[in-house]
Amino acid sequence: MGELLTRITIWAALAGYALGATYLLTSRGRRWAWTAGCLCLVVHVIFAFNYYHDWSQASAYADTARQTAEVVGINWGGGLYINYVLIVAWIMDVVWWWVWPDGYRNRPRLLNIIWQGFLIFIIFNATVVFKTGPLRWIGLGLCTGIIIHWWLREIKKAPLDSDYLTDKSATD
Repeated sequence: MGELLTRITIWAALAGYALGATYLLTSRGRRWAWTAGCLCLVVHVIFAFNYYHDWSQASAYADTARQTAEVVGINWGGGLYINYVLIVAWIMDVVWWWVWPDGYRNRPRLLNIIWQGFLIFIIFNATVVFKTGPLRWIGLGLCTGIIIHWWLREIKKAPLDSDYLTDKSATD
């Protein structure tokens, strides 16, 4: 049951990211999808620590190092800390959007590009590099879809720093 809950929550987090990112890109800035994705990631980490690591940081680090060694040949668990940065940054992003939506909506374009690039990098590594079989293909499709969406937006020269984050006619 622990494995199922852990897997479901990470895929729910990915779905929340995909929906939230799509909404961000299509001017339908629905905070609920972005927030749900973030919350699912937090729950996923709680389940992983509970069901896989018995609440041990050393166990989580060792398991991350083992997986990294299996995939890339380097026995390094530092990816765990990158995941912590992701969690903290996503929580800050969600809080910013809820507390100060105008500031969030008007943040610098470069910040949005770096943030989304970081998220796609993490998702790509978690799903394409470290997974196999159907999960790898789902992750590849998700990353490709979001990248294409971003690329098409850039081709249209649509502004990335003004109205694209919220639909002015909608309240959420």
